[in-house]
Amino acid sequence: MIKVEKLTKRFGGFTAVNGIDFEVQKGEIVGFLGPNGAGKSTTMRMLSGFLPPTSGKAEVAGFDVFADSLQAREHIGYMPENVPLYTDMRVSEFLRYRAALKGVPGRRLRERVGDVLELCGLKDVEKKLIGNLSKGYRQRVGLADAMSHEPDLLILDEPTIGLDPNQIRLVRDLIRNLRRHHTILLSTHILPEVEMLCSRVIIINKGRIEALDTPQNLRAHLGQAGRILFDAIVPDASAAASALRALESVQSVSHRADGEWTVFTIHAASGNDPRESLYRHAVDNKWRVREISRPPVSLEQVFAEVTGGEES
Repeated sequence: MIKVEKLTKRFGGFTAVNGIDFEVQKGEIVGFLGPNGAGKSTTMRMLSGFLPPTSGKAEVAGFDVFADSLQAREHIGYMPENVPLYTDMRVSEFLRYRAALKGVPGRRLRERVGDVLELCGLKDVEKKLIGNLSKGYRQRVGLADAMSHEPDLLILDEPTIGLDPNQIRLVRDLIRNLRRHHTILLSTHILPEVEMLCSRVIIINKGRIEALDTPQNLRAHLGQAGRILFDAIVPDASAAASALRALESVQSVSHRADGEWTVFTIHAASGNDPRESLYRHAVDNKWRVREISRPPVSLEQVFAEVTGGEES
């Protein structure tokens, strides 16, 4: 559905997007993540045809976004971060107007507007002025607009920004239901939302793609998989930490007191698991051990690690 090759965008001397490559298959929901200023919105604007690239290529549904812009846009529904709406129009009036602009034929227009009103939970407010709607309803109107011409691909840039928790849940459920009929590229800063919705994740940082995989694989391979918690009673915490640092595949050790126990946080070399060595060392030194565990890794930890902790 999406194929991007060496896509680059420069603004003067600043490179916002630097030669990125990725593909999105039909029917996927792919999360597009990155710190502020990483190049997410610039990439989405190029994919949707709103911004020309400096170099590179992007295809949607087999059409070059730049050489065959009109054909590509027929397959794209784009919801920008700040949804542009005509606040003096009523909801159904606005959606009819937008669908007509996008080429929905007159015989299909009324039916299609009714469909998106139903899908986005807007039937109760279809006669209201957009300017009188809450932020949550305005976001839904923006999503209904993006869907009005039945596109194969939805590009959603921060669709839940500024919403309260209940509104976020409603929009998230709506996006989950849309996967049956649409491919979705989703940008958001709410990482638990990505874990619940997305089959794959792209992490971009400083204009380059730093990671592209399933959330599960990212947690396993790129997260802090080498972090181990080791609780023990030791005679001297500082001396014990130094001894643990000397063990094979241990890269760093920090510690804190928890009553009579010392909690060591141990970072191991990638692909290594020193828990057996830790246990043998504890037995040899007659330390009492309460726990040796590898805590689960969240997508937030992966994001912080991949992007250098610029944004949690």
